[in-house]
Amino acid sequence: MPFFEQQDTKIYYEESGSGFPVLLFAAGGMRSEIRFWEGPPFNPIEFLSPHFRVIAMDQRNAGQSTAPISGEDGWHSYTADHLALLDHLQVDRCHLLGGCIGGPYCFGVMQAAPDRVAAAVLQQTIGFSDNKQAFYEMFDGWAADLKKSRPEIDEATWSSFRGNMYDGDFVFNVSRDFVRSCATPLLVLMGTDLYHPEVISREVADLAPNAQLVEQWKEPERVDGTVDMIVEFLKSHTPA
Repeated sequence: MPFFEQQDTKIYYEESGSGFPVLLFAAGGMRSEIRFWEGPPFNPIEFLSPHFRVIAMDQRNAGQSTAPISGEDGWHSYTADHLALLDHLQVDRCHLLGGCIGGPYCFGVMQAAPDRVAAAVLQQTIGFSDNKQAFYEMFDGWAADLKKSRPEIDEATWSSFRGNMYDGDFVFNVSRDFVRSCATPLLVLMGTDLYHPEVISREVADLAPNAQLVEQWKEPERVDGTVDMIVEFLKSHTPA
């Protein structure tokens, strides 16, 4: 099984297909891992692999990936993992597709290394809209499982880490000003629930200068069309 190791961090990833790379960030909140792509509404590994080199990964301390935990951890820790994995795989430029928490992960890479991202698909990104307690509880549930094997980590460390992730506004890790200045082509598949507020998807699409909002995309009768739309969107922004 392929792992990328850097210092004390060990990231599990899988590759399929060939061509221009697409890096995937799965749904699942803090538990984001490859297996979450197996559920509805679609599995991008399956429909992108015939057209692209698809790279999927388990995020740190989720699935088969492990990493140290400190009170300084936050979104930047994940972005560092993403860029390090691209470096390891000798990927200079790629597309991104992120579901749920993968929305901020995409923005983190686009902010840190804008020249490395050709286009991005944001599948019902998470964001803040009177739902902060829900994100705190989601983090706490993930942390509770890890505490069993990390008894040396005190509550102050967990609290600091949680705050670094979810004390913010908007999409938590980048500002509205950044999204307003982000020239990367974006396909925004709208969210409609507590963790993925419609208002955040609409605001991202309104702010980003090269964004397209798709309001209805995950209903069973629309999934095939959505899949085709994603493939064509990414192909249209693939460098020659």
